[in-house]
Amino acid sequence: MTDPLHIVCPHCDAVNRVGRERLADHPVCGKCTRELFLGKPLDVTSARFARHIERNDIPVLVDFWAAWCGPCKMMAPAYQQAAARLEPSVRLLKVDTENAQDLAARFNIRSIPTLALFRNGREVARQPGAMDLGGIVAWVEALQRQG
Repeated sequence: MTDPLHIVCPHCDAVNRVGRERLADHPVCGKCTRELFLGKPLDVTSARFARHIERNDIPVLVDFWAAWCGPCKMMAPAYQQAAARLEPSVRLLKVDTENAQDLAARFNIRSIPTLALFRNGREVARQPGAMDLGGIVAWVEALQRQG
């Protein structure tokens, strides 16, 4: 048996311990009793961002975007579908750079959309520009194989 993973609840932000072998069994939060995986990206504010990046033991993929951005709007459905394909092995977040300008500055986001993959609180990869569903999934899976 492997050590349990810490998974942050998308609803109440409580940190839950879940066995790796139970990730696909639709685990629920020990605090609010809602599902830990929604199969869709989670919109986060600056206040919630750090908790999800730092406390999740699974990789976290972040879409830095803005409502006025045409390529961001084009990529949104593919990113939504990618969440259904990649969870529960990866948590997907969306950060609106207009509402979270501090995060855009902190991570030096110069173009949007930009995808960034985080592990253990650190950015490990970045991909600027819009991608389709196949591109998003292939990029993340290739990074997962690299470790």
